[in-house]
Amino acid sequence: METAKAVVVYGATGHTGRFIVAELIERGFVPILSGRDAFRLEVLAKEWDGVEVRPATVDDPASLDRALEGAAAVINGAGPFAVTAGPVVEAAMRAGIPYVDVAAELEANATMFADYAEAARTAGVAVVPAMAFYGGLGDLLVTAAMGDWTSADEAHIAYGLTSWHPTPGTRTAGRVSHERRAGRRVRFRDGELQYHDDKPVQQDWDFPEPLGRRAVIAEFTMADVITVPSHLPVPEVRTYMTVEAAKDLASEDTPEPVAVDNQGRSDQTFAVDVVVRAGDVERRITAHGQDIYAITAPLVVEAVARILTGRTHATGVASAGKIFDAEDFLRSLSPALTITS
Repeated sequence: METAKAVVVYGATGHTGRFIVAELIERGFVPILSGRDAFRLEVLAKEWDGVEVRPATVDDPASLDRALEGAAAVINGAGPFAVTAGPVVEAAMRAGIPYVDVAAELEANATMFADYAEAARTAGVAVVPAMAFYGGLGDLLVTAAMGDWTSADEAHIAYGLTSWHPTPGTRTAGRVSHERRAGRRVRFRDGELQYHDDKPVQQDWDFPEPLGRRAVIAEFTMADVITVPSHLPVPEVRTYMTVEAAKDLASEDTPEPVAVDNQGRSDQTFAVDVVVRAGDVERRITAHGQDIYAITAPLVVEAVARILTGRTHATGVASAGKIFDAEDFLRSLSPALTITS
């Protein structure tokens, strides 16, 4: 094994984990499959020649240390991240290697910034939480849209999903997050997270074509309210979700994603439409692509590649927009992601 190319994927057998493993191989990395279920890991390993399996559980630090031994980095794709993020990032710091995860859970991401910033900085280890469709992509888009602005009054991130067929992991993470905030809703306003019981409000959002004008749920709050304010002085960050996607997510009858191409992607398409405002001036940028789970793979693997080759602006715990050159990073995702502004 070429140590400099070895990347542990914790949660490799999950829906997103499989996309990540395939992307690592495509990019010339050597994935090491890890997670709780040794049997499922062995079955997955048969899909690729020579892929190593290292089972580990988050309640056994020694097993995590063995899983990370000799690796260049670790990607945590195993939710709920309220359970896995702490043990895996601690193992990464013991090993002295970068940690990147794909957490969409607000509380797990807030905890990562609050509890591990000093330890990661002291260890000189890069820790990038929420390096995924939710949290990471929005942060990169907001950062790119701001450009030379040093601050903004508002950032609006509207998610235009044609549908949302959640994975079992998404449903589990959602339940855990809901329980952690006792069923309350959350928003980022006046420079702070605010928990509240206000009823959801619908409005219309004019997405670029082909989505066009769609009904959205305002303050359908995603991980961007953690990542964006972690490094940008924007006192109000709002996220929105198309009503059809929110209904899919809420329904217990919505099936899991079904592959429609040889990459394993579903037929879901998306637009992430970002508007930032400073005074009377607005700037807009939009990302278009297919399958929110599949697009997470190039996002997280590109992040690992940049960390390992020193193309970063920070160490310690940092969001995507803080640690990377946002505009250059977004350009690198073509053709998987189309950016318009």
